[in-house]
Order: sequence, then C-alpha cells, then structure tokens
Amino acid sequence: MKTLLEIDHLQTVLHTGNTPVRAVDGINLQISTGETFALLGESGCGKSMTALSIMRLLPDVGEIVAGHIKIDGKDLLRLPESEMRRIRGKRISMIFQEPMLSLNPVLTIAEQIGEVLGQHFNLSYQTAQTRIQQLLEQVGIPDASRRMHEYPFQFSGGMKQRVMIAMALAGEPELLIADEPTTALDVTIQAQVLDLMRQIQQRNHMAILLITHDLGVVAEMAQRVAVMYAGEIVEQAPHNDFFTHPAHPYSRQLFASLPAKKKRDQALNVIQGNVPSLSQRFNGCRFVDRCNQALSHCHDTIPQWHALSDQHQVRCHLFAPETDISAHSPNNNATGKTKHTAAMAFAVADSPLLQVFDLKVHFPVRKGLFKRTAGYVKAVDGVSFQIAAGKTLALVGESGCGKTTIGKSILQLIKPTAGSVRFKQQELVSLKRTQLQQIRSQFQIIFQDPYSSLNPRMRIIEILREGMDALGIDKVNHLTFDQPDSSCTLEKEIDALLQRVGLPAEVKWRYPHEFSGGQRQRIAIARALAVNPDLLICDEPTSALDVSVQAQILNLLKSLQNNLGLAFLFITHNIAVVEYLADEIAVMYLGRIVERGHIDEVLDSPRHPYTQALLSSVPQIQADANRQVIHLKGDLPSPIAPPQGCHFHPRCPHVMPICRESYPSVSALSATHSTHCFLYQPEPISKNHEYS
Repeated sequence: MKTLLEIDHLQTVLHTGNTPVRAVDGINLQISTGETFALLGESGCGKSMTALSIMRLLPDVGEIVAGHIKIDGKDLLRLPESEMRRIRGKRISMIFQEPMLSLNPVLTIAEQIGEVLGQHFNLSYQTAQTRIQQLLEQVGIPDASRRMHEYPFQFSGGMKQRVMIAMALAGEPELLIADEPTTALDVTIQAQVLDLMRQIQQRNHMAILLITHDLGVVAEMAQRVAVMYAGEIVEQAPHNDFFTHPAHPYSRQLFASLPAKKKRDQALNVIQGNVPSLSQRFNGCRFVDRCNQALSHCHDTIPQWHALSDQHQVRCHLFAPETDISAHSPNNNATGKTKHTAAMAFAVADSPLLQVFDLKVHFPVRKGLFKRTAGYVKAVDGVSFQIAAGKTLALVGESGCGKTTIGKSILQLIKPTAGSVRFKQQELVSLKRTQLQQIRSQFQIIFQDPYSSLNPRMRIIEILREGMDALGIDKVNHLTFDQPDSSCTLEKEIDALLQRVGLPAEVKWRYPHEFSGGQRQRIAIARALAVNPDLLICDEPTSALDVSVQAQILNLLKSLQNNLGLAFLFITHNIAVVEYLADEIAVMYLGRIVERGHIDEVLDSPRHPYTQALLSSVPQIQADANRQVIHLKGDLPSPIAPPQGCHFHPRCPHVMPICRESYPSVSALSATHSTHCFLYQPEPISKNHEYS
C-alpha cells in the first residue's frame, strides 16, 4: 500500500519550568492509505502530543525541535501557517478527546460545520446547508434538518462525539486522527461510533490514526499497532502478531492487567510505579524501574530495535541475539499477582444490608414567567434491589439512565420522590437531617472524578480529617482530643489509612494536584474509608483510568471487601470490570431495572433484548467468529417523555404490539434471575424476587 503519512525522528518539547519536557522523543512511524494504525499507551506517554504535533496545534509552551512529518512526501513542518490551514480539516482532520471542550458553545452545530466547509470549499449557502444535513445524517444524527440548528449543550455525549466526527469528515480528509474517540462513551454508543468510522473509512479509503489505551477497541479496529511509553515507541507490530505474541514487557504487563471473569479469585497483575518524568535524560531503558524482566544493563544502556519478523519490531534488550530469554521469565511477584483470600469471618446476615424498594426520583421541569411545573424528568422510576453485607451489586446501563441518581438518592444526597431505602432495617427516607448525620458514616460514596471531588486548597491530611470531624469519628474511635497526644493518635490513624490504600504516609502533607489520577482515586477511597463505612457506592471509579492504574484500584477494592466485609454498589459501564468484581448485576434502562441476577446468569445467558445488545457491543480482544453485534436503533429516549408501554420498544428488535401498550411485569427465570420483558411468561413473585 502507498505510504500516506511518514513521521521521522520527531521530537516535541514543552517548555514548562526550568527543564524542558521531552513529550515526544524521536519517534518514527508510517501510515498507509486506507489503514487503521493504533497508538497505544498510558496517559502521559506522549500519544496526544504526537497527534497535536502532526496537526501543528501545540500549546504555546510546545515546540517541535527536530524531525519530519510528511504527507505524500510533503514536509508539514516546512509549510507556512497559511498553507497549513488549507491542510487541516481537508487532508488531515482530528477528532479531539473531549467533544464538549472542542465544540464552541455559542455557535450552532450547522455554523461550526459550516466554518469547515467555508474554509475548504466554495459552496453556496443552500448547498452548504444541504451538505451539513447530509454529514449529520451520515453519522446517525436523527432529525438532522432540525437538530443542525441546535447548540452543543442540547446533545448527549454520544451525539456530541458524532458531531465531532461529522465536522472532521466535512473536508473529506485522507487521514483522520481519532484521539480517544470512545473513552467516555457507553458500549452501545461506542459500537455505533466505531462501526461508523469503519464504514466511512471503507467508503472513502481514508487512513485512521487511532489513539487509545483501550485494548478491546484496538483489537476491533487496527491493522497495525504501536505501543508508546515515556515519549518513545517501544513496539510495532501487525494486529495478529501483537495480540497473539506481545513482545515488550510493558505490552505483556498491559495484557496481564486486564480484568476478566477467570481472574475473579485472584489479584490482577499491576505495573508498579508511574511513567517517569520526561524532563530527565535517560541513560538506559525508560521502563526499567517498572519492568519484571529487567537485566543489569537495562539501567545504563539504551535498548535498540530488534526485528522479530518483517513487520514486528521491539525496543528491548531481551531480544538482543546474545540474551537468553528463557533465563529471564517474568517475575510475577513484581507485578503483584496474588490470590484474593475471601474473609469468611464476615458472615452474611440473614437480612440484607441495603434494601431499595420502588425508588422514584422525579425532577420538576419548570417553564414560564412564574416557573410553573410543566412536567417531570423521571430519572429513577420504580427501582428495587437489595445488597447483602460483603457483596457487590453492579449497576450498568447507558449514560442518562439514572445510575448515579440512584446512588445519590440512597445516600439521601438527592431526596427521593417516593419509595423506600432501608439500611440495616432502618428507613432512611423519613429520617431528619440530624438523625441521618448520626448514621451517615456507615455508607459513603466514591465519586467518578476524584480531582473535582477533592478540595484543591486542602492538604490530604485535612481532607481526610474533615470527614472524620464532621461525622464525629473521633468519638467512635474513643479518641480524646483534649489530651496532649490526641492529634498524634489521629495522625497515626490517618497514616495507617493511607497505607491501607497503598500510599506512603508522608503524602498526607501534599495537595491533590501533586498526584496522578490513580493516586487521587486512592485518596478518594481513603476519605470514604476514614469513617468506617459498611457500604460503599462506587460511581465509575475506574472509567478514566489507564489499564494498569485500573488494576491497582480494583485490587484495592477487592482486598478491602475481603478484609473489612464492605458491601459495594458499583456503578459502571465497563463490563470487564463487572465480570471481575461483581456478585450480582442489575441492568438499567431509562430509569428502570430491566434485568437482574447473579453475575454468571446474566452475562452468560442475557434474556432482555437490551442486555443482549449491551453485552454484544463490548469490544473483544480475542476474536470470536460467532459473535454478532446487535446495533440498537436511535438513542436513549428523553426521561421527560418516556415511551408508552415498555420503554425499550422503540429500539427493540423483538418488539410486539403489547410492548407499546403496557410495561411488562417481572418474569422470574430462576431463583436469582429475573427480567421485565413480554418475551417471557410472568411468574408469581417469590420472596427472592421481592426486590427485582
């Protein structure tokens, strides 16, 4: 195939502080016409900075100091800015990682796409409007003729991502750079976006540079893969070679860090440490401090490229001709692979720890001068479930289905409209604020974004102590603060708490911005544990984390559950995490639970059409010839005006006339497995299904 993009010894530095940061340090790669090339690696390794270098859209502190970036032999780094503007959006387009930050909030979608068309084509107004509508229809935006005149805030996350794709495709580019295009998307929307990119690629013979840390997405999309670490590429290989025989220790450890059902009874492998600072000069291998196969000369000798086949290359001393690979097998102890031992001392009580029955949370929609109530957003509409002590219930579903609202309403952070929430047989909904505060230490929440939920002006010791002081945890621990050594005793408890979540005690004097994403998530977990809870509500705690950091957090949560007997309500859309961590699973759709059961029952034999579509959309690393992805029509309906009858019927491939008339009652498929669907015969509800 013809080479479209060629990068030769590219070096990009960021002039921050006293020492320049070498974000991209001498990388080489080639992308052919019509090919999907995946750039894989952890956050901070230089993937996005590579993309911005290609587009010449570096931040003010960024500078390309060496190398060449050629498209069809033309060096982009030698072009004036006026010429580069004609290439951006026309020959090379980019889908940015966060569409909400990339779309102009004060311009309509039509105006923003129109800017691209006006830059590269000489079209009349009417022709441009027709082209904009065609682009939006091409990416699956329903009612495009009307919605093209709306603003970005009126679109869901998946819809905004489609708008970004439409804008990137408006100039009919030869190369599309997709920077984490599916990171924040649900699996059903992710499947639609990936399928859309494949269709457009085949139709236009377009090349794609796919930047991601999701191995499942890479397995489904890429023909070739490059693994990037600390500013340089350490392995390049065709798709099949990489996924059957990953060579570099970093690549192998990434695969070992992935959660899966077969690993449920053991700790996940963990890549210890963090990506090294790119402001330093490296004298040896950049991965040496985290490698479980490091040799003595890895510390002081820079590894060279070694060819394993015609197209599979790796930068590692292990593959030098003089090295005996068999003598340097991975040291599993270095990666933290240990058995999880269940703490049977925490016996499950006869009665559940948490019982939720017919929970409803409706938000009023007010309109007009006098703010009269014109309707209700039915965020949660009759949800029932229970969680036993020491167990994990996973709550899964698309964004906007009400998962987070359930978590907050259980904690009474949002007041339920109706229903019952019983914790240790005590009704929470009717409690007064002072009564609720007395027991609030027994149930806590870990928020999705730890950086937003940690006060940036407080040190870690102050953050941890704030919750303990507010809930009187000193009284629970029988500490007397009027004694001279009381603060010292509390400080020792905080030290022990930080060590429990895998952080050294000395970090208590730092601020949140001084930590990585995984470390901040550990601090958020430590804050929740500081008040000795029995129930933790985990709201997408690993959604924005790299594979290796995710493994650390999952190991920590599982260890805490085994050692302390904690119960978890785990809110997520990552099915692999659910397989590894959960005992039971509840699938939500538009404010209601449509299927619930033991983890093996639901994942191995899903019954509700929505559950089947959800699970079929999960990217698979191992190819399955029998796998069929169920593509759902349209988007999640508005909770302001949910469809009559079964909420799923407008998108259901098995819809029947009765589905449009009434909502299905519960159908018991086994003692622990139930669903709401007319495809199955309703059965009398036993005691086990009282909360289904």
